[in-house]
Amino acid sequence: MAVSEEWKRLRVQYAALMQQFGDGWSNGSAEQISDVFTDDAVFAAAPFGAAISGRQAIAEYWKDIPVEQSEVSFRYGEMYVAGPWFATEFRCTFRRRRIGEPVDVRGAIFCETDGAKISEMRMYWHRTVGG
Repeated sequence: MAVSEEWKRLRVQYAALMQQFGDGWSNGSAEQISDVFTDDAVFAAAPFGAAISGRQAIAEYWKDIPVEQSEVSFRYGEMYVAGPWFATEFRCTFRRRRIGEPVDVRGAIFCETDGAKISEMRMYWHRTVGG
């Protein structure tokens, strides 16, 4: 079965959103992260935590990255696309700035889009702390 041009276009578009999200995390830029979201987006940072709503609230959630994390490296995997939805696996490693402890976070991200932005993001992950 041939892959449609629309699927290819969406895959590139969604990969660019994940790249910007990951670059923002790596650079400690809450603004860069929040810019991938619609104004009224919903963000669930953890599988069983409460979701937050709105680009400003999302930026506020991520604002402490530079204070808390150093040596951040974010990578994502293959993009799985179904129309306005996409999913990918991710891995983020960093050091806790205050104590130098290494952290390895691996999981999956599920997103719904509206136009060229993310309208909902849900993260499911597992964190390993220490060497």
